Amino acid sequence: MAKSRKSPIKPRARAFSLQDGRCYYCGQPMWTKKNLRKFLSRFNVTLPQVMRFQCTAEHLTAHQDGGTTGQDNIVAACWFCNQQRHRREIAPVPEQFKKLVQQRMSKGRWHTYRLIS
Repeated sequence: MAKSRKSPIKPRARAFSLQDGRCYYCGQPMWTKKNLRKFLSRFNVTLPQVMRFQCTAEHLTAHQDGGTTGQDNIVAACWFCNQQRHRREIAPVPEQFKKLVQQRMSKGRWHTYRLIS
């Protein structure tokens, strides 16, 4: 029988708050269900554009590698960064991926639509 996992909802919300609503990797603002309307009006974006900035729970150490859903293993990351990290054949370690994202952000080569510079 599969071991049940704890929900990442509370740790994600705490990480979102601790990170001032910014993605762990790219530093762009993110939204949650609670602030979607405010986010849309603040940044004057369309729904398709805003989807990439949805807040997700990112496990620094994956469950398959022994990671938990504890607060010390969860950060808030935008949907786009989370997807890009895990699309790789082998997901890079978080700090390495963060450096890569920040390098690409500084060259304007990460998000096709940026909310802030």
